[in-house]
Amino acid sequence: MSDENAAQGETPETEIPATETPEVDPVEALLAENAELKDRVLRTHAEMENLRKRTERDVADTRSYAIAGFARDMLSATDALSRALLVIPEETRATAEGTLKSLIEGLELAEREMQRLLGKHGVKPIEAAGQKFDPNKHQAMFEVPNPNVPEGTVVQVVQEGFAIGERVLRPAMVGVAKGGGAAPVAEGVDKNV
Repeated sequence: MSDENAAQGETPETEIPATETPEVDPVEALLAENAELKDRVLRTHAEMENLRKRTERDVADTRSYAIAGFARDMLSATDALSRALLVIPEETRATAEGTLKSLIEGLELAEREMQRLLGKHGVKPIEAAGQKFDPNKHQAMFEVPNPNVPEGTVVQVVQEGFAIGERVLRPAMVGVAKGGGAAPVAEGVDKNV
C-alpha cells in the first residue's frame, strides 16, 4: 500500500491469509459417492418393487370386483325368478301339465342357471340361518322372541345375502332371536377382558 491511498482516506488493504483446505483423498471421495449412489439404487429398487406389488394387487382386485355392479343388478333378476317360483303352490307344481308344466320347468331352469353363473363369477350366498348376527353381513329386519335360541342368533332369512370375494354385495335380511340366553362364547375367548 502506498501513502497516497492512506492520504485519500482509503483504508489499507490487508492481505487475507489463504485458508488451507484439507486435501480430500480422491479414493475416499469416490467410495463415499459410490455408497450414496448404491443406497439410492437400493431405495429406488425397493420403491419399484412395492409399486409392482401394489399394482398387481390392484389389478387382482379389479378383476375380482369389476363385475360387482353387474352382479348386484343380476341379483334382482334372480330374486324375481325365485319369487315367481315361490308363488306357485306345491299342489299346482305336482299336477301341472302341458304349457303350465313347461313354464314352471323353464322358471326353475332359468333360476338354477342364474345361480350357477353368479357362482362361476365368484358371487356366493351369505350363510345366515342359525348364525350369530353379524352387522357386516346381515341386516336385521325384526326381532323374534325365542327363549330356546341364544339371543342374537339369526332365526329367519327374509332375503338371501350375497358376497363377491370378501365384499358384501347385498346383506342378508334376517330376523334375529330375542329373549334367549346369552350367545355361546367361542372356546379360548377370555370373558374377563
